[in-house]
Amino acid sequence: MTILQTLIFAIVQGIAELFPISSVAHGVLVPYVFHWNLSPTFLNQHFLAYVVMLHLGTAIALFLFFWKDWFAIIRSLFTGSKRVLLLLIVATIPAGVIGVVLQKPITHMFSNVTSAAIFLLINGFFLFFGEKIRSRGQKNIEDLTMGQAFIIGLFQSLALIPGFSRSGSSMIAGFWMGLKTESAARFSMIMATPIIAGASILEVPKILKAHTPGLMQMSLLGGLMAGIFAFISIWILMKWFKKKEIRAMRPFAYYCWAVGALVLISQLL
Repeated sequence: MTILQTLIFAIVQGIAELFPISSVAHGVLVPYVFHWNLSPTFLNQHFLAYVVMLHLGTAIALFLFFWKDWFAIIRSLFTGSKRVLLLLIVATIPAGVIGVVLQKPITHMFSNVTSAAIFLLINGFFLFFGEKIRSRGQKNIEDLTMGQAFIIGLFQSLALIPGFSRSGSSMIAGFWMGLKTESAARFSMIMATPIIAGASILEVPKILKAHTPGLMQMSLLGGLMAGIFAFISIWILMKWFKKKEIRAMRPFAYYCWAVGALVLISQLL
């Protein structure tokens, strides 16, 4: 990838990873929209590790933004209640197991432009109607049961299908479990960090072992840019969800419908 392609891709990934608009779908659609002819060797051997490096930048941004939450979680290992830590572990299990077992079959089955656009449309309906049928939540993260945390984690796994949003799915599930809007967003963002970190442990060494000229430099640049825009995105989102206790998901649903429809129409012309 060129420097310009890396910058564009990283900025989109940094935003789409946290906004409930599916970073995986945007990873499929961005090369299509900009008519990039990427090398088959790069796509087959290095693309996944490259994208994970971008997500690593996002994970670092999440850790920095929620450092107080993570400090409290780490401190709980030695003193105080470990409830949030246990909830986080339980919520991480479904995506971790399903990701290891089914990630490649699902990605190969659905990672084309048409399916990404279709599932993006479906994601829009899920965001719109999922929020519409929510109850008025009053729970904080600490009030969740272990079973409710597991269900939220299970919905997070929908993000393995390009078009479904990880943050959107987990936040909607959080709404259904009775979380307040801000608490659902916070739990969703905290949940993302161990998932992304785990994927990075598996994939980043592949970049280190690769002998492709410039791959590491492009990956680091992409990770840095993705991290910067992810941090900005988190700040915007948390302000938005704190302000909007209802209808917070509607703008993102409209966006998914618009992008999905435009991509499908472009393929028919």
